[in-house]
Amino acid sequence: MRKYAFSWDLIGNISDGRANLGASVDLEMYRLMQFTLRDILEQEFGEETTDKIFYKAGYMAGEFFFEQYIAPVSSVEEFVSKTQSILKEKKVGILRLEEADLANGKVLLTIDEDLDCSGLPEMDFETCVYDEGFVAALFKQFTSSEWKAKEIDCWCTGARTCRFLVTRE
Repeated sequence: MRKYAFSWDLIGNISDGRANLGASVDLEMYRLMQFTLRDILEQEFGEETTDKIFYKAGYMAGEFFFEQYIAPVSSVEEFVSKTQSILKEKKVGILRLEEADLANGKVLLTIDEDLDCSGLPEMDFETCVYDEGFVAALFKQFTSSEWKAKEIDCWCTGARTCRFLVTRE
């Protein structure tokens, strides 16, 4: 038995536990947790393993997120609309579909004002590995087939948006 096997119970009753502060948290505090955790994981396990862990964590989150907030949906339009709405409501980012060819297993989408990287300094690499897993899981849950997401543009590489190529495996 795992000590922290995910369930929505781990989110807790926010209105009881944070009666004064509520559900919101400053983005700097979220990024402080994310990037210090990533730093420690890279020090302990290396970049490749850390990326795998972040992708898998994002994937798991995407599966739970879909079931909690998106399902049930019966059309791609409904799937995209509900996903856009909840991501914006939760202040995760602004999702836009650039291309969607589900029949041939190819989707191109962007997430503006992304929670993980928008506003960070330019670097020589994309940073949204967690988001890759999250996006892949959303498409898997919607279509019942395996998908892979790869960030191809990032705020951190000068694109000023996160662009993902999502392909069916």
